[in-house]
Amino acid sequence: MTILQLGISNGLLNNPKVRPLVQRRKETARRRMFLLAQAIPSRTQRIMESISLSSEVGGAGGAYSYDALKRLDGIWSSICSAKKFPQEPQQVVSSFPGKSSHNTVMIDKEVAKYDVVVCGGTLGIFVATALRIKGLQVAIVERNVLKGRDQEWNISRKELLELVEVGVLSEDEIGQATAVKFNPNRCGFEGKGEIWVEDILNLGVSPAKLIEIVKNRFISLGGVILEGYRVLKVSVYDDAAVLQLAKDKTLSSRLIIDAMGNFSPIVTQIRRGRKPDGVCLVVGSCARGFQDNSTSDVIYSSSSVNRVGKSQVHYFWEAFPAGSGPTDRTTYMFTYVNPQPGSPKLEELLEDYWQLMQEYQVISLENLEILRVIYGIFPTYRDSPLQAAFDRVVQFGDASGIQSPVSFGGFGSLTRHINRLSTGIYEAIAGDFLDAYSLSLLNPYLPNLSCSWLFQRAMSAQQVSDVSPKFVNELLHVNFLCMERLGDPVLRPFLQDVIQFGTLAKTLGLVMLTKPQILPSIFKKVGIPVLLDWSVHFFMLGYYTLLSTFADPVIRPLLNSFPSKLKYEWKRRLEAWKYGSGLDFKL
Repeated sequence: MTILQLGISNGLLNNPKVRPLVQRRKETARRRMFLLAQAIPSRTQRIMESISLSSEVGGAGGAYSYDALKRLDGIWSSICSAKKFPQEPQQVVSSFPGKSSHNTVMIDKEVAKYDVVVCGGTLGIFVATALRIKGLQVAIVERNVLKGRDQEWNISRKELLELVEVGVLSEDEIGQATAVKFNPNRCGFEGKGEIWVEDILNLGVSPAKLIEIVKNRFISLGGVILEGYRVLKVSVYDDAAVLQLAKDKTLSSRLIIDAMGNFSPIVTQIRRGRKPDGVCLVVGSCARGFQDNSTSDVIYSSSSVNRVGKSQVHYFWEAFPAGSGPTDRTTYMFTYVNPQPGSPKLEELLEDYWQLMQEYQVISLENLEILRVIYGIFPTYRDSPLQAAFDRVVQFGDASGIQSPVSFGGFGSLTRHINRLSTGIYEAIAGDFLDAYSLSLLNPYLPNLSCSWLFQRAMSAQQVSDVSPKFVNELLHVNFLCMERLGDPVLRPFLQDVIQFGTLAKTLGLVMLTKPQILPSIFKKVGIPVLLDWSVHFFMLGYYTLLSTFADPVIRPLLNSFPSKLKYEWKRRLEAWKYGSGLDFKL
């Protein structure tokens, strides 16, 4: 019998002489278990290290290796464990009011000058090309080689046509970049029935091919791409913004567009390193061996709340045929969490994924060839879109926070807003309206985006003892049933991340009539303060709808009589009303 067993059997654990010895034995045992666990590779590590990878690229979802996964988990742990990021954010942007760049930049250096410099090329290439088409001198700074990832972007044709409208793509090129098409598309929730829709996220577009097409167009138009350069510092003067890049490269520009994504150092500086208000964790894989591979899942939940370590999570799924082969299929598992100590790591989610994916797809992992493993962290903030904090610097794409806090569809939100943003940026440069206030009008308050926060909150797994673990599935199922009953004018905008006052009011009203007993659980789940905050945004959604419907037709004919600065400001307000109410969406 060991000393520990002897102490327990004789009730001696409270003895002051025995207690330290028992504690040391426990600590030794824990250390041995930890070292043993560290010595045995996880299933995720074994799978990822067995895959032959092509080169990784920048942008969300562009890295596939196990080392990159561990690095991202390290960043995620740092975000969760601190009130702020572990280090004070780097001061990338500095302002020098009252000073001219001509008196500051070294005159013995040849400094290239542009109208616009776009920092970050994965999504920045699209706005850069749209602005070059308008005649501006544009350069792109990309820290890696500017190319798209292997994993497809899922989108609807209607959204891609927005790129055609601004001249970035032709309709023929949409076909060239589309790797796979599929229909119908399913929404379902834990054995409660399914809803099938057509032409929603039913195209798999190859980012590699799409970005290659747009990159070639940008270069043919005279655009400049600087690959392998990292942004070190931005100095803002009265007449220009000066970029200092790695390799002792300096650029001068009238406007800087920050398209460096969710973890842009400029965004980190503006937000002063504070934690995101919510995060979507995504893991998945692209695998070969699926015989029934003609349909997709837009959103599917096959289980209730799960526990991962100290956290509770609710898993959702997406699945799409992949363009790399007839039996290739991409399967995503995602969950919404609040970043806090004990939040699950991506590797922990992947360990769950390998087991649950087999049940969800009804196929054994042994029958699949894993082509690549996919993972990502998508943070979001309630005060989004992000307002310009400096003169001559504006955020674009994921860096601006304009993507939905529910779907985190960065490419979809880009296509929806690119016409509005490229026109607004061009007019800001043409009129020299490059102060922070004028640039903030390009990323205005959008009440329909703020309304989406309630949905994310409701879909997050939280420890509420008197709310059923099946609540999320019940809520989503009744909402989707009601939207289906109300028809395409209600269901389709929601599935494409567009919230409208009329459709939302109809859906909520029908839900309350259909299943009023779910209301107390909603109040308990999301909390009264969140509901009150949401009510303000819901009211503003209705207000913006009224303004866009009735005030816009009165004001718009008068715009040409306004002074140039006032005209610029009112055009941005009219756009905010239209896009903020979702009235830009047409079936």
